[in-house]
Amino acid sequence: MASIRNTGADKVICLGDIVGYGARPNECVDLIKDRKIPTVMGNHDQAAVGRGNLAYFNTYARQAIIWTMTQLKDEEKRFLSGLELTFKIDDMLFVHSSPDNTGDWNYIFTAADAQRSFSAFQEPVCFIGHTHYPNIFYEEHGHRRLINVGSVGQPRDNNPQACWGQYDTSTGEYRLMRVEYDVELAVKDILDAQLPPFLANRLLLGT
Repeated sequence: MASIRNTGADKVICLGDIVGYGARPNECVDLIKDRKIPTVMGNHDQAAVGRGNLAYFNTYARQAIIWTMTQLKDEEKRFLSGLELTFKIDDMLFVHSSPDNTGDWNYIFTAADAQRSFSAFQEPVCFIGHTHYPNIFYEEHGHRRLINVGSVGQPRDNNPQACWGQYDTSTGEYRLMRVEYDVELAVKDILDAQLPPFLANRLLLGT
């Protein structure tokens, strides 16, 4: 949040999965809620309030979600339960996973995945997360973009720094921003909570 403030950004949007892997789910929800940041629902958010299919997740993620369910306070659960799958502002669309069949939590890893999604929205640009891999996909025979902003809490592109995206609505320029944070403390919190060590150790490498 300090990094965002330092750029002078005048609007912040959260692309979901506020909870699900880390050891401070209530604090993360409160950070978003107290700042009134528009947020879309992620698959981990949905599962943590009992509305998702736990069989969808791998063993480590499932263990973390079950733990998160026991930790979330009622007010935080209500906030997560009230999130929508999409958010639109001006000529931008925001979703967690993909603009097509948003509740199916499809992954967009490749250009082919992205091309199928372009038919599901009309806006010039759609911002997504879900894969934890930052990327920009361009529409074939068009000028639209599908932008994956990566992950603040669990990057997986071999860079342990948190990342977020900055978009200039007047020029259309997009920048991927990297931020140093106390990875070791996040690792310690996860281990102290007796969550799977795999979820802690991967933060050190950004994998």
